[in-house]
Amino acid sequence: MRKTTRWWWIRHAPVPDHDGRLYGRRDVAADFSNTAAIAALAARLPQKSVWVASPLSRARGTAEALIAASATHAAALDIEPDLIEQNFGAWQGMTYDDITAVTGGRKHPLAFAPAETVPEGGESFAAVIPRVAAVIARLTEHHAGGDIVAVAHAGVIRAALAVALKLDAEAALLFAIAPLSLTRLDYLAGAKLWRVEGVNLTG
Repeated sequence: MRKTTRWWWIRHAPVPDHDGRLYGRRDVAADFSNTAAIAALAARLPQKSVWVASPLSRARGTAEALIAASATHAAALDIEPDLIEQNFGAWQGMTYDDITAVTGGRKHPLAFAPAETVPEGGESFAAVIPRVAAVIARLTEHHAGGDIVAVAHAGVIRAALAVALKLDAEAALLFAIAPLSLTRLDYLAGAKLWRVEGVNLTG
């Protein structure tokens, strides 16, 4: 029988007090005080699932809070290094205006810069997509027919949507991905395609 593998993508809890500056891969603290939102999100998740998270503490902490919010989610948490946020290199710590000045005014309507732009010492958003795709392919094969809860970052979840919908990187940047939101993607092995069940689900 051909199997459907269900991905439950969650963006980490909000990061307060970042002064409008890009934090990227800096290991900044997230705010886990909204226990009602965490409990509501935990209640939507499958009882039996594989849990993976980015190595950054805001993602790990969100996963741990969700697991703790329901006794049914007594799961081990595996850290996936390639689910880390985009490496913004020298841009980390800059404001949007700072970045615009560095890029000579090259912009994306909803992002810091066009998808192919490579920050000094970092990586482009376009480069995030293949590294996330490799994680998705490996875990989808290894856990075929199961549920995978992945706690990561907005850029990583946009990359997952690019994989599922076969989008170019520039289009994938158009998705809004809120903190503590759920994005649901199913891989249908029989059809060899992805089905989008929901994007940026909150509340």
